[in-house]
Amino acid sequence: MSVMLRINESIQIEDRYLRVSFVRSRGPGGQNVNKVNTCCQLSFDLKNCPVLPAGVKSRCIRQAGRRMTSQGVLIIQSDRFRRQIRNRADCFDRLSRLIRKALVLPAPRRPTKPSAASKRKRLEDKRHRSKTKSFRRRVSVDE
Repeated sequence: MSVMLRINESIQIEDRYLRVSFVRSRGPGGQNVNKVNTCCQLSFDLKNCPVLPAGVKSRCIRQAGRRMTSQGVLIIQSDRFRRQIRNRADCFDRLSRLIRKALVLPAPRRPTKPSAASKRKRLEDKRHRSKTKSFRRRVSVDE
């Protein structure tokens, strides 16, 4: 059975680019945490996945940060819940949200210039500050 992660209508990631493993969770939880592998680790081979365009891949890498390995594999880990199935669903949800966020093109930056009024105000504030500081200076008295 082939499981595909559906991102949107046009993007579906095949299961061969996804690998799920379970490890022991950290933190409190009593004996359960010491004997049950409930923490889910989802590995996504972002570098070799042909479904995503290059721009989306680069934005994913930027968003992933330290979760990205040097081989181009994105690792998402979840131990929020005490059940494997819920942690697994959380990993898939987080991956799909990250990819959906990367699909949106950032708005182009439009360079702006400061207005004449803001320049005047800045210079006036500088003069005022300079005057305030000049009153603090020690006056040398030559007698």
